Amino acid sequence: MAVPNHARYYASKQYLLPADELETTRAFDNKLSLAPLDLQTGDRVLESAAGTGVWALEFSEQNKQNGVTPDIECIDICDKQYPATHPTNIHFSLHSVVDLPTEWAGTFSYAHQRLLILAMNDSLWRKAIGELFRVLSPGGWVELIEHDAKHTSYGVGPYSNKLVSLLYVMYAEKEVVGDLGVYLPKLCEEVGFVDIRCEARRVSIGRSGENGYPSGEWRDVWKGMKQPLMNAGGCSLVRTEEEYEELLEGATREWDDSNEAGTTFYTILARKP
Repeated sequence: MAVPNHARYYASKQYLLPADELETTRAFDNKLSLAPLDLQTGDRVLESAAGTGVWALEFSEQNKQNGVTPDIECIDICDKQYPATHPTNIHFSLHSVVDLPTEWAGTFSYAHQRLLILAMNDSLWRKAIGELFRVLSPGGWVELIEHDAKHTSYGVGPYSNKLVSLLYVMYAEKEVVGDLGVYLPKLCEEVGFVDIRCEARRVSIGRSGENGYPSGEWRDVWKGMKQPLMNAGGCSLVRTEEEYEELLEGATREWDDSNEAGTTFYTILARKP
């Protein structure tokens, strides 16, 4: 069940979007992984920022259909969304990707992480990528799925353009790294990863949601930012919650009427030598 807007739950002050069920409904490609994996039963898999654990549950089921049962460790900084029941090969624990257990060094064949862009700055990204490198075994792959917050293409009218301007101000205040399609591959190389590749996927935003987001769903993603925006004084661009709501509704109408609105996601793959 989604948490009502008046009671949205935020995992930390750094993270701009709420850690509740509504935030886990964002659209993704149907493929669970693009990494060239050859997992065997018992191989350890790490899901960072696991949320509800839905990715791990689906990834486990997919592998079981192929006769493979991986041992999956799901981590997050809060356990509010963790499922009450789950298969015995999936484990849930409270850990941050910037500070993983010492004993996990060199034990994972594959690490998967998605959409931490709004929780991270340069310092935190460097710690996170270093930790992921440390816990992977030689030959292990990391897969990072992130949103492009620098080259936006959903400002298609006065309301949505104001929304983009508002988000850029908040990103700057939080020191969010926007161009992760360029930043993360370079950082992975600095840490020691090899075979680094980045795949971009543009998805549309519109009335039907065909090949992407329905306008209303994209609106709801940014509606989750209302509380931190208001706490930050509206970044001097909106004064009240009602004004922000009106901005989102106006942007939604523009997306409904546009054939140009869209957004881009990146999948970054890298291997530990």
